[in-house]
Amino acid sequence: MRMVATGLLVLMAVVYAIARTFSQVYPAVGFVRAFAEAAMVGGLADWFAVTALFRHPLGLPIPHTAIIPRNKDRIGDTLALFLRDNFLTPAVVGRRMRKLDLASAAGRFLTSPPDSTGRMRDGASRLVAHMIGSLDQERLGGMVKGAISARIRSLDLAPLLGQALSAAIAEHRHMPLLDGLIRWAGKTLLHNDALIRDMVHKRAGSIMRWTGLDETLSSAIVTGLQKMLDDMANDPEHPLRAKAEEGLQKLAADLQFDERMRERVAGFRDEILENPAMLRWLDGLWEQARAAMLRAAKNPDAALAGKFGEMLKQLGTTLQEDARLRSTINRFARRTAIGVTASYGDQIVRLVSDTVRGWDADTITGRLENAVGRDLQYIRVNGTVVGGLVGVAIHAVDVWF
Repeated sequence: MRMVATGLLVLMAVVYAIARTFSQVYPAVGFVRAFAEAAMVGGLADWFAVTALFRHPLGLPIPHTAIIPRNKDRIGDTLALFLRDNFLTPAVVGRRMRKLDLASAAGRFLTSPPDSTGRMRDGASRLVAHMIGSLDQERLGGMVKGAISARIRSLDLAPLLGQALSAAIAEHRHMPLLDGLIRWAGKTLLHNDALIRDMVHKRAGSIMRWTGLDETLSSAIVTGLQKMLDDMANDPEHPLRAKAEEGLQKLAADLQFDERMRERVAGFRDEILENPAMLRWLDGLWEQARAAMLRAAKNPDAALAGKFGEMLKQLGTTLQEDARLRSTINRFARRTAIGVTASYGDQIVRLVSDTVRGWDADTITGRLENAVGRDLQYIRVNGTVVGGLVGVAIHAVDVWF
């Protein structure tokens, strides 16, 4: 366009020279001469105006030229203020977010992702995979494990366990546990028969050992314990089962209301968290989660095809059908956007201003000229044409009046 505008100006100069030569012979050529003469004036004036925006015309330091390079800092500040006052205010963001139903859009996408998003999704997946892979895994893993440990330490487990045990007893869901404990005790007794007999033998007197009463006593103890456990297993109303249930009820109450019991549970919880085996388990848990995230990021179609995909589709259906959930999510998104704007809006604006300030004059001139330079060259073309028409009008008035 610069070549077109300049070529048109040169053409007007050639036309002017030819018309000036023949204007004395053919008076009508005066209109052509007037058009070309005024077109050159208009074209040169607009060339000067357009050039003065970006640089000094012909390299001459004429006042009020090279406007953009000289005022780039002020332009950056003005642009930043414009963004802040018209886009990055909580009120503007709040009004805009109020018109958006992000929850429904997310629900539709999760339920039936459109094919047109394939390239975008693949690109986003690669970006997420690169981000996960480039992070410091040891530091990130430590942060995740620290967050999990801190979350568990902040839980008061004793009341939760007490409430769960109370609910299980009230609904008789503790019976399988009690039956299992009785069966475990019976198997333990059977496998440790020799140990019990040896203990009785060592503690019996010499007379009992000489007469063989220690064997009789140990057999009676083992048989009695086995019979007691069999009776407890077969009789739901056995007195010892009732005692065990009383013990479970007392344990549930102590877990909820006994301060010493709560401290013991908290201490036991902390000991478990500090155990090397628990730390290794957390390491493995983090590595499995990280590997799963990488697999899902690298192959989103495979991830969405399994149980995880079914869960996401169910979530999408819920988002579309549950109006209260949609309202809650949209309200949260709106408040988050408003909060981010209120907290970081000035920093975003400052980023724009500082970025423009950091550009050198040639950079900002080149970028602006590439953005709007074509339209500015049209101004030169229009100035040439309009100037020529004005010249013809003035010449006509001069001839006819």
